[in-house]
Amino acid sequence: MDSFSYDPSSKADDAGGSQRSRSRDSLFLMAQLRFNGETTVREVRVRNLSEGGLMVDCTNVKDTGTPVSLDLRGIGEVEGKVAWCTEGRIGIALDRPIDPKRARKPVTGKR
Repeated sequence: MDSFSYDPSSKADDAGGSQRSRSRDSLFLMAQLRFNGETTVREVRVRNLSEGGLMVDCTNVKDTGTPVSLDLRGIGEVEGKVAWCTEGRIGIALDRPIDPKRARKPVTGKR
C-alpha cells in the first residue's frame, strides 16, 4: 500500500485493533507548516489535534515518514513526521506529546 491509498477514516489497523489510543479535538486552527528540506512555509488548517498527532488540510502530497515542523498557536514549534497522506489532507505523528488544550485557549490582545 502506498501513502496515497491509505484511508485515514479507517478505525482499525491490520491486526483488528484501534489505531488511536488518545482522544482527538476537532477544531479549525491555522498553523504554519514546513516540510524538511524546504524553505517554504505554508499556512495550513488544522482539522483535529491530539497529544500525539494532528490532521491538516494541505494540497502537497508527501511520502510517509517525511519530517515536518509546525508552529501551533498556544503551543509553539513542534516536530513530527507524515503518518499518512491523501489528496488534500495529511496526518502528522508528533515526535513529542503536546497539550492540545493549549491551542484552544483564546488569544488575548492586551494593549
